[in-house]
Amino acid sequence: MNLSGRFLLALLMIVFTLPGLVLAQGPAQPTTGEKTPIVDYQSRFLPVVAKNGMVVGPEKLAAEVGKQILQRGGNAIDAAVATGFALAVSYPRAGNLAGGGFMLIHLADQNRQTLIDYRETAPAAAGRDMYLGKDGKINRRREYFSHASAGVPGTVAGMIYALEKYGTMSLKEVLAPAIELANDGIIVSFALNYEIRARAEQLLKNKEAARLFFKSDGSPYDIGERWKQKDLAWTLKQISRHGLKGFYSGRVAERIVADMEANGGLITKQDLKAYSVVERETVRGTFQGYEIVSTPPPSSGGVHIIQILNMLEEYDLQALGHNSAAYLHLLAEAMKRAYADRGRYLGDPDYSKIPVAELIDKDYAARQRSTIKMDRATLSEEVSPGSLLHSESTDTTHFTVADSQGNVVANTYTLNFSFGSHIAVPGTGMLLNNEMADFATQPGKPNAWGLVEGEANSIAPGKRPLSSMSPTLVLKDGRPWLATGSPGGSVIITSVLQTILNSMAFDMNVAAAAAMPRVHHQWLPDTLRIEEGVSVDTVRILQSMGHNVEKNNRTTGRMESIMLDDGWIYGATDTRRPGGWVAGY
Repeated sequence: MNLSGRFLLALLMIVFTLPGLVLAQGPAQPTTGEKTPIVDYQSRFLPVVAKNGMVVGPEKLAAEVGKQILQRGGNAIDAAVATGFALAVSYPRAGNLAGGGFMLIHLADQNRQTLIDYRETAPAAAGRDMYLGKDGKINRRREYFSHASAGVPGTVAGMIYALEKYGTMSLKEVLAPAIELANDGIIVSFALNYEIRARAEQLLKNKEAARLFFKSDGSPYDIGERWKQKDLAWTLKQISRHGLKGFYSGRVAERIVADMEANGGLITKQDLKAYSVVERETVRGTFQGYEIVSTPPPSSGGVHIIQILNMLEEYDLQALGHNSAAYLHLLAEAMKRAYADRGRYLGDPDYSKIPVAELIDKDYAARQRSTIKMDRATLSEEVSPGSLLHSESTDTTHFTVADSQGNVVANTYTLNFSFGSHIAVPGTGMLLNNEMADFATQPGKPNAWGLVEGEANSIAPGKRPLSSMSPTLVLKDGRPWLATGSPGGSVIITSVLQTILNSMAFDMNVAAAAAMPRVHHQWLPDTLRIEEGVSVDTVRILQSMGHNVEKNNRTTGRMESIMLDDGWIYGATDTRRPGGWVAGY
């Protein structure tokens, strides 16, 4: 071997033994007796591997903040809260203070899971027909891009609740990195520049948003420029010093309410003071020996993921072949039936009786399965919500965290649309959500995502709008094995579903599971959306079976996932959008 060859061999040996990036092709063990992580080199997609802790998220700076909290001795909940606040600075399209979401937590010392619901609520002045004009038609601008489109924010309350109940660090400690990022400024990345440019027209319509996101000449900050957010730093400092009161009363609340009063918004001081987090029991199911733990109503995600898995469980999916026409046909048919049920039954469980147990019952799934024909698509007009045993967006963000003690957090939160309502509250540096658009403005008519919803999701004061957010945990042999979630509005459910199926039924590593082409069907409209990468032959077969296939360059979801196996942590960020990051050590 010549000198250059020996040098290359030595370099490769160094690269593949770097801490946190250990990859092994086979089961060989190191001389220390410690097991090595197993990653098959034959896969085109490889995860990042770590031993002690990991944060997987949509943006590098925030993920690194979470990792630093873990390295300082914080647990997964501490790191998740720090990441959530940091994303409000570095990922403004969906990271937020004035939005809401769901945090799914696995507590290692208690071997149990819990769900923190910090979804936004309708203000007390909200009414069923508040977005309808005199002609009975929906005023979409008022519903999407006005102060009246904002629900009462839950993010700050949710993060503080999680930290105080399940974390180990102080609010001041976990907020310090976000305050530093906002004060000192962040270097504008390609992804951030692109996202602001893509929404420039709407952002520039709001004077305060224009001041925050653009330079004096009306242009966005260039790639490589430093962007400081002093007003947002001030808001974060109020929360750091005063906790809940720092946001829901006092000077921040005064600024929110003043902006509402000046612009026809609905949120009052009393609405802010009255907001409360709800800790809920998770929804649970099984699939071929695995246990699925996911998000209960007012999210529809967990219920419908389990519903679809129940319908698919009796098929030999591996024998059908991954993304074969037969497999995708079954996926689409199961999706249709679950989304039909979503429209009729799902809503806020504090306001309506939601038949969760009946919907996730395996006998119910068997009856639904019996209506699926293997050789023909069922038209959506032929699919109606199933008869139960008893009568009764694409711009969210997700991050996943695991620590060395075995705690795991899967968190999804949102402003709803990218940049929410595109309205910033003067003096706070933060954008308002437009989450009221997730209610059924006209029950029986499509919402912002094309989803048809019923009375259970009609607008009422204090009510939480139905969501598709689906942070999900898969247990193997009773222990956390896969934690994941996605943004994407109505496609969240099907994105999470296919990722966990790829891992459970097709034995894919966490990176490959996220990278595979995905499909989506939501009952109405009667369209099977297929990502690029599914073969032309497969598409033709699906069309011959009666599926109305829509194939274009649109992607479906963006997974942020962690797999835990044999003492190792495997992480992957979906490549469907730029800027994602896996921070492990």
